[in-house]
Amino acid sequence: MSLWTRFLGPNVYPEAPDGGWGWAVAAAFFLVEAFTYGTIKIFGIFLQDLMEEFGETNSRVSWVVSICVFVMTFSGPLSAGMTNRFGFQLVVMTGGLLIATGTIATSFTSSINQMYITYGVIAGFGYCLTFLPTVTILSQYFTRRRSLVIAVASTGESLSMCALAPAFSALRDVIGWRRTMAVIGGLQTIIILCGALLRPIVIIKPGATDGSSSKQMEDLRTSEDATGANLDDSTVNKTSRAQNSVVAALNGVQALQGTDSSSSEEKTLLGEEARTSAETTTGSETKQKGSDAAEKRATSPAGQKPPPRNSKLLDFSVLGECSFILYSLFGLFATLGFFAPPLYVIELSVSRGVERDTATYMLSAMAVAEIAGRLSIGWILTRERFRQKKLLVLLVCVVGMTADLLGFTQASEFYGLAACCGFFGFFMGSISCSHIPMLAEDDVVGIERMSSAAGVYVFIQSFAGLGGPPLGGVLVDATQNYGSAFYSCAAGMGLGALFLALVRPAKKGVLCRSRKSKQPEGNHEKNGDSECSA
Repeated sequence: MSLWTRFLGPNVYPEAPDGGWGWAVAAAFFLVEAFTYGTIKIFGIFLQDLMEEFGETNSRVSWVVSICVFVMTFSGPLSAGMTNRFGFQLVVMTGGLLIATGTIATSFTSSINQMYITYGVIAGFGYCLTFLPTVTILSQYFTRRRSLVIAVASTGESLSMCALAPAFSALRDVIGWRRTMAVIGGLQTIIILCGALLRPIVIIKPGATDGSSSKQMEDLRTSEDATGANLDDSTVNKTSRAQNSVVAALNGVQALQGTDSSSSEEKTLLGEEARTSAETTTGSETKQKGSDAAEKRATSPAGQKPPPRNSKLLDFSVLGECSFILYSLFGLFATLGFFAPPLYVIELSVSRGVERDTATYMLSAMAVAEIAGRLSIGWILTRERFRQKKLLVLLVCVVGMTADLLGFTQASEFYGLAACCGFFGFFMGSISCSHIPMLAEDDVVGIERMSSAAGVYVFIQSFAGLGGPPLGGVLVDATQNYGSAFYSCAAGMGLGALFLALVRPAKKGVLCRSRKSKQPEGNHEKNGDSECSA
């Protein structure tokens, strides 16, 4: 077995470990958050320097970030498809290389138009290839602690705003914005190392038997070539069925549950971890029987039949589920409410009589409150009484943010605005660290389809990400009132709350035509998929 497979290959568990190597994946996600979303949010420290050096307007320079965010979210389905084909590690490492290359190249640009390519397109696509795969595999390592772990790990974004923004601002004053940008690009190479830590997870129930058809076995061999999993040839020749189980793990979670028919040769391939989870297996007497029954016995960690692996890069089949469509509409409209406070709160505060130097503390209040919101929502969603009500908890946060956005339009002095910023940061942290992992819940699409669903979800969000800032700017220019941008964001967030409230009824078939899905007995929640009526 190659060194890559031994030290960075798939981890084998009898069930999702809620720990183990998952803690290393959580640390990797923390760093990915800090050097992706965190660096995007602190790009504003270069705004004045770029305007002066290139002689451009505020809006022209701001389009650099808008294009970056649009490319990052618009390319979500492609990121999900590449992950399904090539595995988490290769995709994230490639993304880290693109981010570092694009950021360093930005330090050599001679115009804003060039920056649209280097930072907006190249780095933006790299951001897409790193964030989604990392949060997806982290969700697979944890079940009971999932919400809390993701909440804590996602604080990398907020801590980046608190710590890296002042540090890079001071560094810029000493060595200039170009060299500072190059330093940031160099630090972003850490993402490449984080990608290597994203070891795939394969779950083999005690007494498991491989269950792949001939066609699936051929597909998995192709996947092995793509991900570079070089298993020992002599072992592969003797244990082809067990080989395919491990290779399948390189592209995601695959639970194999069957009769007690694993042979000693299969145990040899799976190694020490697999041996402990398959001690109940017996000799070769039932070997042929287990092979014939394999297709019927293959199940996922949730007890559902895993979807067959395919070679499609883009998978929009989740759009056939009404619950997912409604959840995506929630994400689309809610995203409109994420932009106005960070962009306009300082100017809004100045227009309400607050000194500009004092107004800058509004962003610090948002960042600190955002960390509190992320930790709080993670703790709440792990409580037993809320574990089956996660969508309801998210809905309460969305409604709270809607009210807070309206509060910005009524606040007229420092303390009122500071309170609104604190509540906004709290709700922003709660929503931003839970709305994508929420796709793994059975009330939306479930863990088995999360990778493809997350890609399509952020793809739909991308249009609000691109159009949100210009829409707020148009309203401000038309009314000469910064508060008007907050009204538009409150309206978008309110519509998002409406669609979110309809997700669970749609999943239960109340709003849409129900389609029964074939699920084995023992599935903890027998909900059929719902699809929109024609």
